[in-house]
Parts: sequence; structure tokens; C-alpha cells
Amino acid sequence: MYSYLISSGINFIVEYLSLSEDSIISIKTNKIINYKKKKEILRKIKIKFCFFFIIAFILLLIFWYYISCFCCIYENTQKHLIKDSLLSFGISSILPFFINLIPGIFRIPALRTKKVDKSCIYKLSQIIEFIIAFF
Repeated sequence: MYSYLISSGINFIVEYLSLSEDSIISIKTNKIINYKKKKEILRKIKIKFCFFFIIAFILLLIFWYYISCFCCIYENTQKHLIKDSLLSFGISSILPFFINLIPGIFRIPALRTKKVDKSCIYKLSQIIEFIIAFF
């Protein structure tokens, strides 16, 4: 439970600091006409990115220190730690590719033809995409 709460908190902070597409889209579509307002939004985005990189660097240093201490104390677990870390990294890199491919498999046949019966396949792909995005 504690691990979930801590990772959720860190995830919320990282998403808040790194995701700023709404501000960028509003500038690109000229919804904001005032030049000073655009400059202020860009300044806020730069500050958010600076905080993001500082926090990410600090977290990397903390994790590096923690793993270094762990490996110094438990010397026999180093090989297992490296093997499990590489396996976890590989799975977390490859699995989203296949999961996000599933809606595309349904969507491609639905978009190729303009028949009415294909619209249900397209709607199914949208539902699958929504379910995947929720998790």
C-alpha cells in the first residue's frame, strides 16, 4: 500500500511537470492573441521543465545510492538484480507496443472499407483503446 501511494505521488508530480501539451496547443492554434500572455505561458513551461529535470536528476541519484548500498551489503544478489532489472526493462519496453497494437488491428479493416457493418468494428477498437488507456 505504501509503495502504491509513494509511486502514485511521484507519478502525479512527474506528469504535472512534464505534460504541457494543452498550453502548447493553445499557443499554436492562436487561441491566445496577447503576446505577453504567450510569453508568460512559455516562461511557465520552461520553469516546469527545469523543475522536472532537477527532480528527475535528484531521484536518479537517490535510486543510484540505494542500489549501490544494497549491492554492497548483499554481494551475492548483484547478478540477480542486473538480470531482473534487464528483464523488467525489456518487458516494460516491449509490452506496450503489443498492447497498443490491438486497437489498430481492429481499426485498419474498419477504415479500409466504407461499409456500414464495419462501423461496429471501429467502435470496438475505440472501446478497447479506452480500456487500455484507463489501465
